[in-house]
Amino acid sequence: MPGLLEYDMGGGVRAFTAGRDVPLPCAVVQPHQTHSTVVAHVDRPGLTRDDLEGVDALVTDLQGVAIGVRTADCIPVLLYDPVHRAIGAAHSGWRGTVNMISKKTVLEMCRLFGSRPGDIRAVIGPGIGYDSFQVGEEVALTFKDSGFPIDRVWSFRGARKEGTMEGGHHLDLKECVRHSLIECGVSERNISVSDIDTYTDGRFYSARREGISCGRNINAIMLI
Repeated sequence: MPGLLEYDMGGGVRAFTAGRDVPLPCAVVQPHQTHSTVVAHVDRPGLTRDDLEGVDALVTDLQGVAIGVRTADCIPVLLYDPVHRAIGAAHSGWRGTVNMISKKTVLEMCRLFGSRPGDIRAVIGPGIGYDSFQVGEEVALTFKDSGFPIDRVWSFRGARKEGTMEGGHHLDLKECVRHSLIECGVSERNISVSDIDTYTDGRFYSARREGISCGRNINAIMLI
């Protein structure tokens, strides 16, 4: 189905991204995201967005309960620990990324379920690409000051061309997320990074292309 991506993270788990106008293949517990770094434990089925106010990442070890996050250019991160049978989902916009929400989600899985970072498999899903993520210099400097490998994730491309993504400062958010995961012990070989740029791929919602009131892509994972 166009706009529905299924990820192979190994047996015992189902993970997917549902893009524009794609019906969800199952019910998904979703938080009311606010670009925080709050990670919530889903310890029972049926939690609502009202129950999960101000939350931007979820973890659970409940079988048959899908957890997910909503994105429209922000970076979704899906996590699976096949050893301890636990999962996580994080919404990583630039604020969440600079504050390492993915790392915090991994550490919460370790605290709650005994996960070891080296066992965790991660999917960094569709989100805004390096060429499309044009930012102000102050945002780029925030990443530099936070210790990210700035030579790999930041470029200045000359004078900004109004109305386009040409020129200006650019950040590679997906690489920033990958760096955060590796820094907390997730193996590089266990990290899969989508090459889909939601800004340029019309199968997926993009707040930069369509405005912040556009729909949202749903990125979910479930133990089966």
